[in-house]
Amino acid sequence: MLKNIFVGNLPFSATTDDVRALFEQYGEVQSAKVITDRETGRSRGFGFVEMPTEEADAAISALAGYEMDGRPLRVNEAMERRERKPQQRRSW
Repeated sequence: MLKNIFVGNLPFSATTDDVRALFEQYGEVQSAKVITDRETGRSRGFGFVEMPTEEADAAISALAGYEMDGRPLRVNEAMERRERKPQQRRSW
């Protein structure tokens, strides 16, 4: 069974490969992705990693608060995305 891990407060210079390498120290990484802005292509400062459950739990425990380029990482199990409400148009 796989667990999806949220990784927040990433340095904007961090790449998907950097995040994958960090988490591979704790086990097999099925997937890793740093989320980027659609318009600029710049990192948004967070990402997701998928790992087998036991290995994911070890990585979460070890990496929560880990400093990457001077920034303490926020690492925890990812929550399901809430459904977004459509934005209402304003008429001025």
